[in-house]
Amino acid sequence: MKDFFSTDGSIISATAPGRMDVMGGIADYSGSLLLQMPIKQTTTVGIQKRSDGVFNFRTQITKKKTEDFTINISELGRSLEESGKIIKTKPGGDWAVYVLGCFLVLQSKNKIDLTGANVFIESNVPWGKGVSSSAALEVATMNALNQLYKLSLGREELAVLAQMAENLVAGAPCGLMDQLSSHLGQKNKLLPLICQPHQVDKAINIPRGINFSGIDSGIRHAVSGASYSEVRAAAFMSYTIVALNEGATTEELDHARLSGDWSKLPFKGFLANIPVSAFEEKYISLLPVRISGADFLAKYKLSIDTVTKIDEGMIYSPAVCGSHPVYENARVNEFKTLLKNFKKQDEKQASLVQMGNLMMQSHESYSAVGLGNEYTNKIVEMVRDAGSVRGVFGARVSGGGNGGTVCILSYDKEGKNTVKEIYHKYKQIKKQKLFFFSGSSHGAYSLNQYI
Repeated sequence: MKDFFSTDGSIISATAPGRMDVMGGIADYSGSLLLQMPIKQTTTVGIQKRSDGVFNFRTQITKKKTEDFTINISELGRSLEESGKIIKTKPGGDWAVYVLGCFLVLQSKNKIDLTGANVFIESNVPWGKGVSSSAALEVATMNALNQLYKLSLGREELAVLAQMAENLVAGAPCGLMDQLSSHLGQKNKLLPLICQPHQVDKAINIPRGINFSGIDSGIRHAVSGASYSEVRAAAFMSYTIVALNEGATTEELDHARLSGDWSKLPFKGFLANIPVSAFEEKYISLLPVRISGADFLAKYKLSIDTVTKIDEGMIYSPAVCGSHPVYENARVNEFKTLLKNFKKQDEKQASLVQMGNLMMQSHESYSAVGLGNEYTNKIVEMVRDAGSVRGVFGARVSGGGNGGTVCILSYDKEGKNTVKEIYHKYKQIKKQKLFFFSGSSHGAYSLNQYI
């Protein structure tokens, strides 16, 4: 690393972890409660300013292998979106776009003067495993830039800017869950989040004996994949139908979309604010099982979501995608209550079974909206087959679905051993190197600058 940086400029370094999505997941953009745990694996970014307009990136692939990416600021576009497309056309741009995206967002929103930089990246957060490797990279970068440019960004503000880098520059329509979790998570605790737009509640201690582990399915997850975008778009289509039924006008929806202020809309713009009973009584019957983008736009005009576009030629499933966040929010709230009251319960086994069932229901709902996968399903089935008698109680796909990692709830030493046994059996099925996630770490932090 020393031979990468200049000897005459200070370097700021920051570290951020990946995260395990215990409950909530894709319901974040619909305003659901979420429960997130920072994982042990982290990403560290070191940044040094340059004065020649060149951005020089190096990422450590292995102890002996690195990958470089270089671009001059003069090569970038006029908008965040255009710049992102240019970056991604170049070799190595698929990972560099998340880092350079942070620079560009701060230039756009905070008016920092970009003169180039040397950026060195080290990470053991595996890419494409559904544990927010991109958010760890963005949050570490933002923390370093916050110190380097003396910006004094607020806690939630920093996460929002990191999300903008992913949405607007990298072009991935993620919610805010990942960046908030990486930035503000606490070791051995679950972070409750309500992304309306970014409410962070007091972290919840994970009771002694309860463990949340992750098994890599071996199937690469990509939040930028078409299915995630389709499910998100369909959820917002459902919201439009509900809002219009509640008396909102298309003009009011369009104003909320352009301004970003959803506070005056029905349910404040979030499906998760609809009680299950009201949803079942008034709204589910309004939502089409299937509808083309063209038919939706002809009848309902628009969506308030700014990071997905409705494709006229696509067939969407509003009923199931709109139902998911309503029921998921109810599940996560019940899970949170059970977890917080766990120590007080005489019948701890019953509470564990209830929490496990809620995780299984969440996983089944992912499959229902189209974000399931046969290999994540296989891991969940193995957990179900082992059961509570072996100390494992529930499992669900973590994050955006379509592969990635499965989060597993286990109890005591027997449960931890059972999870490891499932991991080794699953490795024999897949016959490839797979990650096992165990333990947690603190959220992002900056390191002292050095010369």
